[in-house]
Amino acid sequence: MVQVVSSTGGRSGGHDDAALDEIELAGELMIAATASSGDRLPTERIDEVLLDRAEPGQADREADG
Repeated sequence: MVQVVSSTGGRSGGHDDAALDEIELAGELMIAATASSGDRLPTERIDEVLLDRAEPGQADREADG
């Protein structure tokens, strides 16, 4: 299993959040592809990587209890 460390919290400085999210997703897919033993990343693994993300603000809500 690959552990992904995210830097999505506390963004500031006028960055485009959508662009940063896309870059983060691409990075997560690259990490998953590197860890894969096959030539291609199976569709199921792509879905797992993309769908196993917290909704924006969900981590903050969970931390608040």
